[in-house]
Amino acid sequence: MKPGLHYADYLKLKQILEAQELKSDAQQAHAHDEMLFIIIHQAYELWFKQLLYEVESINEILEKPTLNDDSPELQIIVHRLSRCNTILKLLVQQIEVMETMSPMDFLDFRDMLRPASGFQSIQFKMLEARLGLKYGQRHEQNHYVSQLREEEVRMIRHSESQKSLLELLNAWLERMPFLKENDFWTGYRNLYMESLSEGEKDHAGLFDTVFSDKDGSTEPDTRVLTPAACRAGLFIMIYPGYPILQLPYRLLVALLEMDEQLSTWRYRHMHMVQRTIGTRVGTGGSSGRSYLQGTVDKHSIFREIAQLTSFLIERKKLPRLDRQMERRLGFASE
Repeated sequence: MKPGLHYADYLKLKQILEAQELKSDAQQAHAHDEMLFIIIHQAYELWFKQLLYEVESINEILEKPTLNDDSPELQIIVHRLSRCNTILKLLVQQIEVMETMSPMDFLDFRDMLRPASGFQSIQFKMLEARLGLKYGQRHEQNHYVSQLREEEVRMIRHSESQKSLLELLNAWLERMPFLKENDFWTGYRNLYMESLSEGEKDHAGLFDTVFSDKDGSTEPDTRVLTPAACRAGLFIMIYPGYPILQLPYRLLVALLEMDEQLSTWRYRHMHMVQRTIGTRVGTGGSSGRSYLQGTVDKHSIFREIAQLTSFLIERKKLPRLDRQMERRLGFASE
């Protein structure tokens, strides 16, 4: 009989466990914490691979021309987004392990790493692109691919050329059928205007910019979600209790949480770098803490979804849906 599959063979443990080559040992200047540094970054790259795997599978589902909002496929999307957020929380927690390394411990081997840098992680750049971060929105664009190999640049450009999760979300929201046959938005706009305080009057123009098909001030270079998609997204946020809107609502919330977790990871990373190297430049030539601060401020992928909460009104003032609409949303029976 052929021997059964062995645990170590299945996981390729020999290759994985022999993949930590300390540069300090090669230079006969052993630095104890270099092993921790390598393993943490290898673990990050494995989790980036899993995140990419999940996001690609989500995008494949959303690319289908028809997606039943009450189907198992939508449940799969929500489930996999939730998994991604759990992984991102783990990445944040992993920084605590890195912070057990003191600045002096890092200096024992830091200069041996040049010009290698986490800035060269193509998987993380690809992940951001597949989620929806556009090149024009990136901080320090001139440095974005400057430290990468030609093959790596091609891989990233390919990722950027494909429809991102945010673009696919836009197409999915535009297909939402519930708002095409009623005058809901005229009444809602009036209620929203009445809810504004004196200091919020500028939101009147912003409401039309975001939701009106007739308003010409929408900036195509900075916005991805169309007015139709924004109307659908706000409708989901207003009435999440209706059965057919519960999964779409959970999807939007999961995307907002993903942005929050990515931002938290960047923020914690920035402070870890400041604590470890102060204001010195990164080993790859980036501006170190300053660069990371820029990514915290600019790399918000789903900010258009977050903006929709600016247009919510009190539940007690919401317009009552007619019986036909309630039936379509799943509460009323024939």
